[in-house]
Amino acid sequence: MSTTNPDDEIDYLPPADTGLDLVHVDDDIVVVVKPAGLLSVPGRGADRADCMASRVQARFADALIVHRLDMATSGLLVFGRGPEVQRQLSIAFAGRDVHKRYEAVVHGLVQAEQGEIDLPLITDWPRRPRQMVCFERGKPSLTRFRVVERDAMQGTTRVSLEPVTGRSHQLRVHLMAKGHPIVGDPLYGPEVGATRLMLHAAELGLNHPRSGVAQKWVSPVPF
Repeated sequence: MSTTNPDDEIDYLPPADTGLDLVHVDDDIVVVVKPAGLLSVPGRGADRADCMASRVQARFADALIVHRLDMATSGLLVFGRGPEVQRQLSIAFAGRDVHKRYEAVVHGLVQAEQGEIDLPLITDWPRRPRQMVCFERGKPSLTRFRVVERDAMQGTTRVSLEPVTGRSHQLRVHLMAKGHPIVGDPLYGPEVGATRLMLHAAELGLNHPRSGVAQKWVSPVPF
């Protein structure tokens, strides 16, 4: 997992702590829904200490972060309870043995019913925290998409997204590059109306680190 955090470059006003939205808890894992606008892990400086990890650890002291969501993205996060479980889960994420599905609302009417976006990505250093497509130096990045519904009146499309790789801002940059930025994206979309980034981590599936039994969690899309 990268030690850099693109969200450190963005102004931070975390949402109020109203308690954890817990989806699953056992002796090995904690699954929680992160609200939009909250960092997954602490950022640089005392003003960025409030995050999903710190809120979870206030109740489950042994819970360790395994993966991240962008600050602007809401949805499912899993924590490993203790370093050994964290290690096992990190290996599963690195080996792409985890099912992740997101849902987004994008600008424009997507024509294809489904498909893949295969574009290499790299940090756009002069314009951090932005990422960009770069065929010379970018890391391979693959996203699968499927249209859920089109709203001709609003000129938007709801899409289901499965990131095969896990690059920073991958879904946001891939959709922007195809001419369909996510509604409410302050970095990659037009400056219009929405109060939040319309991107939610809606499904997460993996094998339980102790039993090996397949687990799947679902979080209702809040938009």
